[in-house]
Amino acid sequence: MCRNITELRGLEPAATEDEIEAAARQYVRKVSGLRTLSEASREPFEAAVAEVTASTRRLLATLPPRRQPPKTEPPLRRLAHSAATA
Repeated sequence: MCRNITELRGLEPAATEDEIEAAARQYVRKVSGLRTLSEASREPFEAAVAEVTASTRRLLATLPPRRQPPKTEPPLRRLAHSAATA
């Protein structure tokens, strides 16, 4: 499950708040099965994203450094890199 969520630990520079939130949003979308949000699902969905984002931020702050960087770059960095070279 969630094979497409990019590893954030060990990035240089460190994962940004936007990258952490994007990963959290993707995770919550996957486990909830929601692709589009209704009025009834928006508030619980966004609350879950906020909780997962906060938990991820704390986890990344407490883990020891990696010996090697992750094998893939987060999607937001890939987009920024593509835009910079275009």
